[in-house]
Amino acid sequence: MLRKCMFIVMGTSMMTSIGNAQSDPVLLFPKGAPGETVGLIEKADTDGGRTGGETVLRISNVSEPTITLYPSPADIAGGAAMIVCPGGGYNILAYDLEGDEVCKWLNSLGITAVLLKYRVPGREGRQRYEAALQDVQRAIGYVRAHAGDWHIDRAKIGVMGFSAGAHLSAVASNNYRQRTYPKIDAADNVSCRPDFCLLVYPAYLDAPNFQVAPELKVTADTPPTLLIQTEDDKSHINGSLFYYYALKEAGVPAWMHLYSKGGHGYGLRDTHSAVNEWPYRAEDWFRETGIIE
Repeated sequence: MLRKCMFIVMGTSMMTSIGNAQSDPVLLFPKGAPGETVGLIEKADTDGGRTGGETVLRISNVSEPTITLYPSPADIAGGAAMIVCPGGGYNILAYDLEGDEVCKWLNSLGITAVLLKYRVPGREGRQRYEAALQDVQRAIGYVRAHAGDWHIDRAKIGVMGFSAGAHLSAVASNNYRQRTYPKIDAADNVSCRPDFCLLVYPAYLDAPNFQVAPELKVTADTPPTLLIQTEDDKSHINGSLFYYYALKEAGVPAWMHLYSKGGHGYGLRDTHSAVNEWPYRAEDWFRETGIIE
């Protein structure tokens, strides 16, 4: 276990060099995001505490959603792509802990990563995930429409997230049959269904009476899903258990790794808990399902 945790920390510099070829951000809605009338002043700070001994870059007041492409190195690229959704309670985005660092890890596995900067905070008078769902739907369609240009397999485009970003990923996995915004261009004519989904310490998946949240209408067509969770993530463990059960009952291929301790918000960093080895289990899942070879 110590060796594995040390690998995660020691791999940071290696993954930074792999991920340095990321593209400039692409504006998802060039003429303005749906429903946005007054632009917020976007902010970034590292004043929100530390994880694994390092600060966390927190981005807030996002009104212009973007995606940033992290191409996989050509010599190990396998064609798969992953949309990465950082968490932050739909208030902020933990942009390095649950975004940039994750994209570089995915690159090390031969997966092209796409970092989504979705709108936060949730908009007044709307469901907290509503604007963000428009952003992730647009992102998935945009990546699929540009798959040929970016050397991506159109049938291997997944979505993953952490905490609120994991909730958003689950919402996208169950709400893809129609766009939740007016179509803009040809990218909105292709499917925005993820082909697979990875949820790391997901939040907000549950509802009263041992049910999943109403926006998560699981069917047999919900994409194969892996959940990473700890028992001491007291506010969110029930949601992961209920969602896993809903997937199982619907016949969706589902995997879950449940650890005793580790809490919430660790990302890829070493917090001296057994859960820090979750990237190895995710890699096993990628290989077992044919996402990577």
